[in-house]
Amino acid sequence: MKKKPQQHKNHLDQDLDQNLDQDEEALLHSFEEGEWRSVKTLQAEKALAKKTAAKSLHKDVRINIRLASADVAGIKRIAAYEGLPYQTLIASVLHKFAAGHLAF
Repeated sequence: MKKKPQQHKNHLDQDLDQNLDQDEEALLHSFEEGEWRSVKTLQAEKALAKKTAAKSLHKDVRINIRLASADVAGIKRIAAYEGLPYQTLIASVLHKFAAGHLAF
């Protein structure tokens, strides 16, 4: 008779109040298995990440565009699902495109 695999629970599992998606589950499993290593230049990496985040969050240009109402409704629906204001979602998509992370 085969033994049933033991369910692995740790302190992180107890702190999670929500369901994880497949990618989040994979990251958590990877972390729990000790596959992550700290970088040798942790403080420098943190400083770079903070600088990059501050730079990308600085909004200094205002634009006005006209969009089809159906497109705006779709964007608002996606933003609501993601828990974001719709203008933030639009800015994020445009930022990703400008940074070369989205292509059309």
